[in-house]
Amino acid sequence: MALSAFLVSTSFIVGKLITPFMDPVVLTLIRFILATLLFAPYVGRTFGWSRPRPADLLRYSLISGTLVGFFWLMFLSLRITTPLNTGVIFTTVPGISGLYGWILLRERLGGYRLAALALAMIGALWVIFEGDFERMARLQLNRGDLLFFCGCLLMGLYMPLVKLLYRGESMAVMTFWILATGSAWLLLFTLDKLPLVPWEAIPAGVWGGIAYLSIFTTIITFFINQWATLYLGPTRVSAYSYFYPPLIVLIEWLLYRQIPSMQAAMGVAVILPAIVIVQWHDRRGQR
Repeated sequence: MALSAFLVSTSFIVGKLITPFMDPVVLTLIRFILATLLFAPYVGRTFGWSRPRPADLLRYSLISGTLVGFFWLMFLSLRITTPLNTGVIFTTVPGISGLYGWILLRERLGGYRLAALALAMIGALWVIFEGDFERMARLQLNRGDLLFFCGCLLMGLYMPLVKLLYRGESMAVMTFWILATGSAWLLLFTLDKLPLVPWEAIPAGVWGGIAYLSIFTTIITFFINQWATLYLGPTRVSAYSYFYPPLIVLIEWLLYRQIPSMQAAMGVAVILPAIVIVQWHDRRGQR
């Protein structure tokens, strides 16, 4: 899961590098199509092919809508805000997911989840407003941060919807059809944009970045998360998202020797105890 957290952390930095060169919706479409094509041979060979019923396609389409919205808003926001800000804001997703689970599935939130969510929210607000209490009081949000938080509201709905709409099929099969229906959603949204894309002018590095996102931060992290969930449980697996901000700080330092401001470092430090709270409580519950 540490490897998975590292790979996902790099996606915010890679996304920041490639978003200036392509429309965010088109970029999301290509990522989904490539991930679907790469995932198809494994699903077909392991589980065989069977045409899903219309009701199943509807289930997958509802779930994929949350992912499509999240990734589109992520790429759009990275044109305006920083990878660190997005990584910090993403730490609110487990708590948001818990709130949705309480509403949709009647799952108990538990004090530990609320504590972790509170720490994530405080740390995120501290980084976003750079420790400026006046800006915080006036809610002077960077537009990119606001867009990404809206994306996190959608991403938080993903796992509760999976639990609510799961009907016993293999998770790999479900993931494949979520990617496929997500590609269909995006194709509908981009029909008028695709002819206008200057394909020949897109740098090779952008295609490399899209391939990296599709393979390493989509396919590989899927298998890591599925395997780790068997041993750690879903709560502890989701808690690894609290590592994203410090990992982004580390990666940016290694790449650019860029050190975050003291205010940003303090916000990241506030978030880190959240993973200790979640891991400790879940281990105690398993015992």
